[in-house]
Amino acid sequence: MKKILLTAGILLVSASFVYAASEVKGIVVNKANVNKSANVAIGKDAQANMGSIRMKDSKVKGIVVNKSNVNKSANVAIGKGATANMGSITMDKSNVKGIVVNKSNVNKSANVAIGKGATANMGSITMKNSKVKGIVVNKSNVNKSANVAIGKGATANMGSVTMDKSNVKGMVVNKSNVNKSANVAIGKGATANMGSITMKNSNVKGIVVNKSNVNKSANVAIGKGAEANMASIVME
Repeated sequence: MKKILLTAGILLVSASFVYAASEVKGIVVNKANVNKSANVAIGKDAQANMGSIRMKDSKVKGIVVNKSNVNKSANVAIGKGATANMGSITMDKSNVKGIVVNKSNVNKSANVAIGKGATANMGSITMKNSKVKGIVVNKSNVNKSANVAIGKGATANMGSVTMDKSNVKGMVVNKSNVNKSANVAIGKGATANMGSITMKNSNVKGIVVNKSNVNKSANVAIGKGAEANMASIVME
């Protein structure tokens, strides 16, 4: 059975966990299975989450695990500041003491974010203004899929760990596998990250390891000041 989810509002969630201004002491696990489905959010600051965990202003003491499986599905967010998350963990202003693990599997699917400042995350862990004491591990598998972000300042992350203004004490590991897939960011100042670890204005006390595998895939950034990172570690 084909499941279609469509909204013209701000937030749409398909088999995902979303925590806003929440405090969790213990374990957060998402083991969602999404097959032949569509998740679409349209409007300013639109957010579409599929097979993902999203945390904002949250405090977690323990373990955060995402083991979602997404197959032959589409996740789309359209609008200024649009964000589309598929098989990913995203954190904003969060405090985690313990372990953050993403083991999502994305197969023959598409994740698209369109609009100024658009962000598309597939099989990735993204942290902004967050603090982590412990281990951050991304072991996502992306196969024959497309991740696209279009708009000024667009960012497309596939099989990557990205951090902005975050502090980590412990270990950051990326062991993602990307096969026959495409990751594209189009727009002025666009950034495309595939199988990479990127850190901006972040502090890490410990170990940073990137063991990602990228096979027969394309990572593209188009626009003035565009940046494309594949199987890399980038620190600014």
